[in-house]
Amino acid sequence: MKVDSKNYREDLLKKHMLPVMRRIAGNTFVFQQHHVPAHQTCETVQLLQQETLDFIFLDLWPPNSPDINPVDYRIWGLTQECVYKTPLHDTSDWKHRFIDTMSWASIPQNVIDEAVGQLYLHA
Repeated sequence: MKVDSKNYREDLLKKHMLPVMRRIAGNTFVFQQHHVPAHQTCETVQLLQQETLDFIFLDLWPPNSPDINPVDYRIWGLTQECVYKTPLHDTSDWKHRFIDTMSWASIPQNVIDEAVGQLYLHA
């Protein structure tokens, strides 16, 4: 499924990701993106410049980030396994399944610890 820039900004960033990150970390977080079309539109970049403390401009974004961020890579892999177990019918079905199926609480702590440990091995 392809996410357009408006859905990315309005549904994912504004309603979910940024509020959760602020609740967990205040303003002390790094939000990493890469060159997916929805991430690099003028509107998305402007939103992130306004909403994040230190915005990293597009020319410094990695073209492909899984190797840079093993936590994201491992957790996203688990998320995909849960969300795509059975066929999806539409965008609404995807949103509900993503929200209902996956939460940090459902990820075993040892999986998170191993992913975080990989960060230190790559640093």
